Amino acid sequence: MDDKQFFSKNLLAWHRDHHRPMPWKGERDPYKIWLSEIILQQTRVEQGLPYYEKFLAAYPTVRRLADAPLDAVLKNWEGLGYYSRARNLHTAARYIANALGGAFPDHYDGIRALKGVGDYTAAAIASFAYDLPYAVLDGNVYRVLARFFGIDTPIDSTPAKKEFAALAQSLLDVRAPGAYNQAIMDFGAGHCTPRQPACTDCPLGPRCVARQSGQVAQLPVRKKAMAKRVRFFAYGVFEHRNTVWLRRRDGKDIWQQLYEFPLLELPETPADTATLPPLLVRHFFPAGLPEGLEVQAVSKTYRQTLSHQIIQAVFIEFKMPDDLKAVDFQKTRLAEYAQIEQFKLKKILAVPRIIDWYWQEKALTLRLV
Repeated sequence: MDDKQFFSKNLLAWHRDHHRPMPWKGERDPYKIWLSEIILQQTRVEQGLPYYEKFLAAYPTVRRLADAPLDAVLKNWEGLGYYSRARNLHTAARYIANALGGAFPDHYDGIRALKGVGDYTAAAIASFAYDLPYAVLDGNVYRVLARFFGIDTPIDSTPAKKEFAALAQSLLDVRAPGAYNQAIMDFGAGHCTPRQPACTDCPLGPRCVARQSGQVAQLPVRKKAMAKRVRFFAYGVFEHRNTVWLRRRDGKDIWQQLYEFPLLELPETPADTATLPPLLVRHFFPAGLPEGLEVQAVSKTYRQTLSHQIIQAVFIEFKMPDDLKAVDFQKTRLAEYAQIEQFKLKKILAVPRIIDWYWQEKALTLRLV
């Protein structure tokens, strides 16, 4: 028995005794499989599970998802991060509902063509829903293959994708591709873990190159990570009789189509946040300070780490004049924003996590006072 046969045989034998029950496992409905796979991209199962259940309750069919307003979809996604997944999910649902008559694609190329669906997700849906012979290749699979076969090609490099994809496909049990794919994913997630893998009782251990050569901690290999870009956001929270000013983020930047307070981005983090209120006043009211505008508070500095950026933010709270007619909004930069009830902000509109953190802490402070 060669190494590939040994690998597949023992992997499937392990999985028969180590099945992890999840709502989407054994599922044949491609819509539900698709939904679970998109939610679990770059997300731990424990975090993604309640979102999967929430989305199925709100959108039990692809047509229900397609008919939902994007703002509602983003609100349901709030807190999960990587919001492009939710936007792509909604776009693809509308394509399926309108262009495909509500029928989910039943072949690999059709699945792969959906917005936000890559090779891995297409292979997962194709194999789990339709028993099509496509091998999955996610982080867990990369790790298992790199260790067992002793591959030191950096897994985040272009050559690795071709090398590992060919290897994964050659190992696939074409008679039961869905079962095999689930087995290798579960093995990587629960046994051959990134840290402290269960090597002492591993069914693949006798032929695992990493274990035999003492390289378990060194494999898989990654290229050196690039330094994250640090950005500083000064938010103006302009309040007036239980309303605030907001706008939706458009363009190509982070947090597309989420809502935010009036923003002044500074080129560097200020040494003293007490200097921020006059900066925001000059920025948003270039024609002069409106009579009755008051600075209420300057928040602590919040920090959110994204995949390639670190966002630092401070929230400066202003009380707007009681008589808003006294403010010539055409001469302010607040004209770019909409006045929205705070209830709507908290219950209906999706905001970046860093704003939600501020809002939750502010609400807690108000309850304690």
